[in-house]
Amino acid sequence: MGGIEVATIKDHELKQFVELPYTLYRNDPYWVAPLRIAVKELLDRRKHPFYANAEAEFFLARREGRVVGRIAAILDRTHNKVHGEQAGFFGFFESIDDGAVAEALLAQAREWVTGRGARFLRGPVNPSTNYECGMLIDGFDSSPMVMMTYNPRYYPALMEGVGLRKSKDLLAYRSHADRIDLEKIDRLSQRVLKKNGVRVRPINMKDFANEVERVWQVYASAWSRNWGFVPMTREEFFAQGKEMKQILKPELVLIGEVGDRVVGFGLALPDINQALKPAGGSLFPTGLLKILYHQRLIKRVRVLALGVVPEHQASGLPAVFYATLVRNARKLGYGECEMSWILEDNVLMNRSLEVMGAKRYKTYRIYDWS
Repeated sequence: MGGIEVATIKDHELKQFVELPYTLYRNDPYWVAPLRIAVKELLDRRKHPFYANAEAEFFLARREGRVVGRIAAILDRTHNKVHGEQAGFFGFFESIDDGAVAEALLAQAREWVTGRGARFLRGPVNPSTNYECGMLIDGFDSSPMVMMTYNPRYYPALMEGVGLRKSKDLLAYRSHADRIDLEKIDRLSQRVLKKNGVRVRPINMKDFANEVERVWQVYASAWSRNWGFVPMTREEFFAQGKEMKQILKPELVLIGEVGDRVVGFGLALPDINQALKPAGGSLFPTGLLKILYHQRLIKRVRVLALGVVPEHQASGLPAVFYATLVRNARKLGYGECEMSWILEDNVLMNRSLEVMGAKRYKTYRIYDWS
């Protein structure tokens, strides 16, 4: 076999960077092809708001002229400022099953970030923990839900072969709305809400921009103690809100208030991956029609964000949000519910989910390489 060449992509090579997973996963029944237009928007360093406080470089690996891998090297200034770290990140990793390719890509990413002051490499994050992140290490027998990653079984071995080691595991739990004892949960919820004087309500879609503003104002406080948390700018937060607005259901976006103050937020999304999968990553010529058709058939939901300001985090309010979201999902006709991702050492939340009858079914890993 010939040598491996890893090089920064040129503008005209962005298409090759985007297209690689569509080749690698062509025969994988569980992979969900993302919309190419959405991937390109996320990689646009001139326009996407993430890059206002971050740098990134994209690399392709070739062997004898054939593209065999890709990686992004990322320097997130906001993360390092918040956590007092000198971290560099990698993301958008894809590779054939070849340790030499993986090592060449990761070494290039590490060289790039250390050349800009980083002391270690962490990932995968695409491009931060506010987006898809983590490498699947177990639970390969089903497709990922909305905004969750998927990768071949051989990826973890590639990481370990290069010398990367576990930094943190992120857990995904699965439950079914019909199997949850709603009466028991409702009694518990009412006690918690009454004790703390909290009112939980659905988002007002007619006042969407102001609602997003209210949530953003408490967002940093609510998530500040989470490992790996990276606060988003107002522009970045609103950009995500605009994307989610297209698929969200008001009953699955909950705002917790004490008086006029927002103290918590819960968000679940219908699993749009069930509609995206038949489209194969393209809107045209028939992809959009397939998405619109299959969107009506979605029966799964993912609880993907839940934040409560610090003074209420031990009150039981996070569990109330989860329970209410699951109850509302059931009323809307959704069955399977995924709660993800949860930090492996978030003991209170993990126990709460287990009490509700949820079962851990996927694990995602963030790696470090010093």
